[in-house]
Amino acid sequence: MGKPLVVVESPTKVRTLKKYLGSDYTVAATVGHIRDLPQKEMGIDVDNGFTPRYTIIPGKQRVIQELKKAAAGAEEIYLAPDPDREGEAIAWHAADILKKKGRRFHRILFHELTKEAIRKAMDRPQELDPHKFEAQQARRILDRLVGYQVSPLLWRKVKGGLSAGRVQSVALRIICERERAIQAFVPVEYWSITAHLAGDGPPPFTAKLVKRGREKLTIPDEAAANAIVAELNGRPFRVETVLKKTVRKNPAPPFTTSKLQQEAIRKLRFTAKKTMLIAQQLYEGIDLGPGEPVGLITYMRTDSTRIAAEAAEEARRLIQERFGSDYSLEKPRFFKNSKQAQDAHEAIRPTAVSHTPESVAPHLSPDQFALYQLIWQRFVASQMQEALIDQVSAAIGAGEYRFTAGGSAVKFPGFMALYRPEEENGDGNGEKPREQLPELREGQALSLQRLEPKQHFTQPPPRFSEASLVKELEENGIGRPSTYAAILSTIRDKGYVDLVRGYFRPSELGFIVNDLLVMSFPDVFDVEFTARMETHLDLVESDQLNSQEVLSQFYTPFRKDLDAAAEKMVSIKGVGFPTGLACPACGKRLHIKIGKNGHFLACSGYPACTHSSDYTRDEKGHIQPVTPPPEEVTDKVCAKCGRPMVLKKGRYGDFLACSGFPECKNTQSLSANGAGKSIGVACPEAGCTGEIVEKSSKRGKVFYGCNRYPECSFASWDKPVARPCPACGAPFLVERTTKKSGTVHSCLNPECRFKEQVG
Repeated sequence: MGKPLVVVESPTKVRTLKKYLGSDYTVAATVGHIRDLPQKEMGIDVDNGFTPRYTIIPGKQRVIQELKKAAAGAEEIYLAPDPDREGEAIAWHAADILKKKGRRFHRILFHELTKEAIRKAMDRPQELDPHKFEAQQARRILDRLVGYQVSPLLWRKVKGGLSAGRVQSVALRIICERERAIQAFVPVEYWSITAHLAGDGPPPFTAKLVKRGREKLTIPDEAAANAIVAELNGRPFRVETVLKKTVRKNPAPPFTTSKLQQEAIRKLRFTAKKTMLIAQQLYEGIDLGPGEPVGLITYMRTDSTRIAAEAAEEARRLIQERFGSDYSLEKPRFFKNSKQAQDAHEAIRPTAVSHTPESVAPHLSPDQFALYQLIWQRFVASQMQEALIDQVSAAIGAGEYRFTAGGSAVKFPGFMALYRPEEENGDGNGEKPREQLPELREGQALSLQRLEPKQHFTQPPPRFSEASLVKELEENGIGRPSTYAAILSTIRDKGYVDLVRGYFRPSELGFIVNDLLVMSFPDVFDVEFTARMETHLDLVESDQLNSQEVLSQFYTPFRKDLDAAAEKMVSIKGVGFPTGLACPACGKRLHIKIGKNGHFLACSGYPACTHSSDYTRDEKGHIQPVTPPPEEVTDKVCAKCGRPMVLKKGRYGDFLACSGFPECKNTQSLSANGAGKSIGVACPEAGCTGEIVEKSSKRGKVFYGCNRYPECSFASWDKPVARPCPACGAPFLVERTTKKSGTVHSCLNPECRFKEQVG
């Protein structure tokens, strides 16, 4: 009988588990999924209960052979991929591939890769979870039904290579709708008045005008502001009320996946994708000494804030030792999960707080250290005393006008001595900084130093950063912790959005694709509809809903929309989107179309009218046609008819065309496949009137050739130099640069051996 086999997902875990399990077990990895739906077809039998057809993922045959070899003779197989839906699917597929008469399979869940956690998990094997696998499979089928049937529509109607996704397209819609809200926003002017005041002692302070009498005051323009300033000048300022209170501020809970991504984006300037990659490394195991791999954090895909009591107690003891009894709690602090949270995993926390950031720093890369420190500090801070903030607010009267002033000071830092969350718009404490006030008392007269009127304008809603988009997806129930990073990467990789100075903006292609999808599939790509679907998948996992019901209820209306879209979706390749603009050539309507070179404006009267032009959009989203510059006449002469050549732009870049078009259709490319960049050297081929230009091969390697290619085929990897050979009189030399020899000029004539060091 062979050793029991433990099957994990990642090769990194193999080393960690071998250390703790010893020689009693064989450990092997699937290296992610080993089976999936086929790549080149949908692979779903819609008419037979949405039955999926799984195939071995290309390149995984060798992995499967190694798994079977490792399992040879084993009667006990412990399936230990990641403890989530995807991990459950990997476990089921591995069991199916390794099934054998008399062989027993057990499901092992490693929530952290430490000696104690591994031992406990191995001592308490579970059964494979059919409901979790069913939920994963249902999600995969839904995504395939949408992606493999809507994406081909985009290929036909817009251009090849595009994709639609059940969740990614909703994220794109959220970004597009925010951008249109920004474009539609009309700023409104308003003014504020700030009084710069002084009391009996330092420091001086400011107060904001808020009321006239009992009514909230709105100052619409400069004239109104100046009138109020004129009224206030000379009026006595007096303290009417002073309110002092101490505010208790509690620490944030330990990280969930989305909160970790948001905080790492803001504090560390990581992307969501990078955050998850590094978190995976910290979870799977870091060498803290020769042959001592240790998982430093718990499983990093979770939306739960639950923590183990023993972990909280360990943190409490460390706080007592490091910060003292004033900062430690009498009993651990636990946090309530949101209604949507799955409680299968704990929050993200260090597996042992004794692994302090400074103690493990020598074994971590700078990025690993930064993320681990963030996780460690957030968790430990969650078990520290609350902070106490002294706040003072004062109401100040000047005639019928009322001003307010506020100040705050930290009375006791509590958890803030270790960690402060980084808010989207704040100072790192989640609050706007408040100035310190002097000692004030009711009835006290104040000295007015000056009044400061200031113009403001209302602001549009902000664009989404990576952090705020993850937050938006989470709050709307779109996607799950494991999918946020992939969603953000996909919409960028497909060219649907650009990240400009840290904020998402839809590209023109993104707007076009979004509008087509929303018009044709108003429900499928709706935020609330997608959120309900996530809830249904959760109910499948908890055995409260049958996946067949979910798939059927989704597919029936989707199929109708799909059939209608195939017939009615606007073809951007053909008809295009109407713009409402008139064609300057014939007066018909201009439409937005997409061609091989991207989007452009074209006359709806084509082919009778061939007018087209590029366009841009102004800050309000209005289309602005771009008038092409006049053709630039060059000093080149057409080799066929002798007329001047003009410079034009085409699909492959700049090119020269005969000014006698259409009578003469001679052209000369200036792209990498044609003439390229001139270097001022005449072609050496006998009888050729061309010149040598810099080009690049299909693989991007620079070479030099004649601009009259293909009529002339001269080419050289070395750069020609406009200098005759002093030895044989050849019309030019070539330049080579190497690390060993530096820059050398030499002659290409095989009978001449001239060579000269020049650098």
